[in-house]
Amino acid sequence: MSTALIRPDAVLGDALDDLGTELFATLRRCDQRRRGMEYIHGLLSTRGRKSIRNMAALKGSSTGQSLHHFICSSTWDWIPVRRSLAGYLTRLAPPQAYVARLMTIPKVGRHSVGVSRYFSVDEGQALNAQRAVGVWGVGDTITAPFNWRLYLPQTWIKDGLRRNQASIPCEVGPETLGDCVLTACRESLAAWELPAQPVVVDIEEADPVATVRGLRAMGFPAVVRVHGDLPLTVHDPALTGHGAHLLTAPEIMQAARALFRPMARLKTVSRSLPAVRRTALVAAVGVRAPGAGPGGAPLSLVGVNAPGRRGPAEMWLTDLPHPAASVLRFADAARRVDRDFDEVTCRVGIRDYVGRSYGGWHRHTTLASAAHAVAVLSTAAPQARQAS
Repeated sequence: MSTALIRPDAVLGDALDDLGTELFATLRRCDQRRRGMEYIHGLLSTRGRKSIRNMAALKGSSTGQSLHHFICSSTWDWIPVRRSLAGYLTRLAPPQAYVARLMTIPKVGRHSVGVSRYFSVDEGQALNAQRAVGVWGVGDTITAPFNWRLYLPQTWIKDGLRRNQASIPCEVGPETLGDCVLTACRESLAAWELPAQPVVVDIEEADPVATVRGLRAMGFPAVVRVHGDLPLTVHDPALTGHGAHLLTAPEIMQAARALFRPMARLKTVSRSLPAVRRTALVAAVGVRAPGAGPGGAPLSLVGVNAPGRRGPAEMWLTDLPHPAASVLRFADAARRVDRDFDEVTCRVGIRDYVGRSYGGWHRHTTLASAAHAVAVLSTAAPQARQAS
């Protein structure tokens, strides 16, 4: 069960006031700016589920109706608010990388926008859930989400009644989950002209080659997790004799078993505990994707393993130079995001929206992302706020 993350007076005294002034500058009406602050405050201070009803109980019965309208029925645009959040965080904690992460929101019933039934490999069972891609900035001490794209399966895109009931905009068309990753990055990283740092993607349904190519076209280097038997051609003098035919990623790593070398990596278990230095075995092999041709941009397949374990626990495709050290560093950045999603983002209610509208979902996730930023800034970097 979620609990209040930090004391309300600490939130209102520093980080919430600092962030809120910039975050809601695009909202013309003062009552909307006030409701936005109330909503973030409710996400941070309400115990249990962060429903509008529970948040309103702290303020009084009349607050619930106004907050419901502000999230579900209002017309304010969440994109400028997200852009302000990204700009604020970029100035405060310049990103060293971005992470595109999948968020799964289990649901009961079929009416929540985007909900569908799918088989979860991690859970080993079929789930009824919404799925969305979040784009996170990762700095020295702070990780925070600033953009989200809700994945809409064909059952929603092609059903006119469901689209109308959820108020899904007409310009939202069909896309794969991999397309969703690239669109989420394009509409934030590229469109908002954020610093061109590497983008880390660990989403099983995102095609690694297409994702690397798509991010490169936007001007962003990529580190993409390889799941399964991705076919590649070896293009590395260290593995002579293996480049004549397509090989799967696991086969290439097996051929490169003599190339694995120990490297230090930092593992962060909890925000309250210091990072632990551990040793990983890492190997990088130059490869090309099918159809790339001899002049295609060079790629590296990187395997990461724990000492004593047979076969790589992780495989990554990247276009970064010095791929072994780079991938290890950015893979650990993805783990930091996983940790903070569990310890902060879920606790401020990112998955607690119970409305059915497309706009309401996006407004809620926008303000939950802001609540995440307030929480981590209040505890991790008060000196950074003062410096800004």
